[in-house]
Amino acid sequence: MEHLTDTQSQLALSRNTNDIQGLDILRQAAQNGDKGALEEAAKQFEGIFVQIMLKSMRQAQDVLVDKDSPFNSQQVMFYRDMHDKQLATDLAQNGSIGLADIIVRQLGQLGDGYMPASAMRNDGNLSSLNRDQIKHREASLEQVMSQDEITTFNSFKASAFTDAQNFIETLYPAAKTAAQRLGIDPKALLAQAAVETGWGQHMIHTTEGKNSHNLFGIKADKRWEGDRAMVDTLEVQNGVAKSQKAPFRIYSDFSGSMQDYVNFVQGNPRYQEALKQSAEPAEYFSELQKAGYATDPDYAKKVMSVLASDRFKAFQP
Repeated sequence: MEHLTDTQSQLALSRNTNDIQGLDILRQAAQNGDKGALEEAAKQFEGIFVQIMLKSMRQAQDVLVDKDSPFNSQQVMFYRDMHDKQLATDLAQNGSIGLADIIVRQLGQLGDGYMPASAMRNDGNLSSLNRDQIKHREASLEQVMSQDEITTFNSFKASAFTDAQNFIETLYPAAKTAAQRLGIDPKALLAQAAVETGWGQHMIHTTEGKNSHNLFGIKADKRWEGDRAMVDTLEVQNGVAKSQKAPFRIYSDFSGSMQDYVNFVQGNPRYQEALKQSAEPAEYFSELQKAGYATDPDYAKKVMSVLASDRFKAFQP
């Protein structure tokens, strides 16, 4: 008991910010594994934090002071700063902010809900997880890029139409032919294509300048035997949009894109409920979204919003 009291008294010396010997006692206690040293060091860290706040407040106040006042001499400011340092230490000892308690519980691994300091120092192994994800993604891309008799182009997105009106007028004939196979309004297909491509302002092009003519964002899976374009795309996973690279189909013209869209939807069993609702665009796109056509949770609403826009209302084929 007497030894504990003596140790506490020695640690108390370190609270004097101007006592170098007291700080050395704290260092020695920490090296000897004294648990009280951690608590004392945490309080001093909180004191430094409070001291920084006080210093910022003083600096803001100094801008407005009278430079000719005898209370603003260098000597007065020197002793004022000494007082602020000690005040910060005393406030920390009283637990005014509570930062010291958090530091002790975390570094000492005390209580539930606190991540161990060791995990924070090595980033909780997150870097290794990220490396594994990157390696997996690179391996998948390499497999896609190396498939025989299939050309994969590095790509970018660029405009293919002058404006929305030009987009509608150019694509309507191909949309009408494809829509007849689905039993849907041609304008509904154009609205979906407008959402996918930003009214044709963000069409996928290869680095050689070739237009992919991909109007519906259909990716090139193993069933696709034509050329493909590798593009950065955003996919929503668990409510979070993440950027990733993916291969997309390349068509020779827009009519080919329209017809392949119909084949893609009709040939996939999961879109059968959507096909049953093709006469009602709102229901069709809602079922299409539910079946996983797009990861955007607002996909159907966006398509219907475009379909209801003045551009389509004013268009007369």
